[in-house]
Amino acid sequence: MAHSTKLSDAMHILVFIETNPNGDLTSDAIATSLASNPSSVRQMMGKLKRAGLISCVTGHAQPALTRRPDAITMLDVYRAVEGDKPLLHLDTHTNPECGLGVNVQLVIGERFGEVQQAAEQAMDRVTLAQVIEQYERRIAK
Repeated sequence: MAHSTKLSDAMHILVFIETNPNGDLTSDAIATSLASNPSSVRQMMGKLKRAGLISCVTGHAQPALTRRPDAITMLDVYRAVEGDKPLLHLDTHTNPECGLGVNVQLVIGERFGEVQQAAEQAMDRVTLAQVIEQYERRIAK
């Protein structure tokens, strides 16, 4: 089962943009940092732009944050790239004839909702500024 790296990749892109204001901000340069491809970076940047987190003009490698890093939360970024997609997913292919198969999934779904809410509350407390500060401390060592 593949897992999504959209949130970490989007956070990476935002840190890259903010910490390299005079550097090479092409999708090629960002893709190299992500070990990804430029097309994926452009798609991700399109989502960040539609969410109002960055400004950029096609053909000009000058993306910029639209808000201060302390005003962008991990939840903002999560919603920009994942939308309303939940973190956890139920198995919807259980036997509908089996009382356990149906009802245990409903109970698990309720717990998943609680986990989603807790995760979103935690993401809302993490700012891009905090991530950048921790990154800069790490590379200073």
